[in-house]
Amino acid sequence: MAKGKGTPDDPWQLVTPPGKGEYQMWKDESANPPELVCQVGSTQLRYRLRAIEDLHAMLKKHGDWMPLGGADEQKPAPEGSVEAWGRSEDNPVKGWYGLRKGYRGRFGVYLPPLLEALGLAEVTHEARNNQMRVK
Repeated sequence: MAKGKGTPDDPWQLVTPPGKGEYQMWKDESANPPELVCQVGSTQLRYRLRAIEDLHAMLKKHGDWMPLGGADEQKPAPEGSVEAWGRSEDNPVKGWYGLRKGYRGRFGVYLPPLLEALGLAEVTHEARNNQMRVK
């Protein structure tokens, strides 16, 4: 279950799949488009808020485990991964869910633990090569 309410005053408290990095996320529904703010130390990433529902729907359709494949914006995403889907022309937003230029990647790192905390997905927690599937 998610710790926090997903607001700026009470953000979700999350940990990366390998369990090494802590971060916070919250909704900013006043932004245009509505955003999911991800605070990792002093770095702030922003994703489209609809990524939660869209990723959940894609995982339902996929029906099996999918590699996370987290990668920075400047690096290619592994084919067939959550990261690749989060920047693909074939997803519902026709491209990047990440909104902050230079920090649009890492979708496959920061979104899966949120979906797991919200009870929408299962995520493996190995040292590397983690996967997720719909719950």
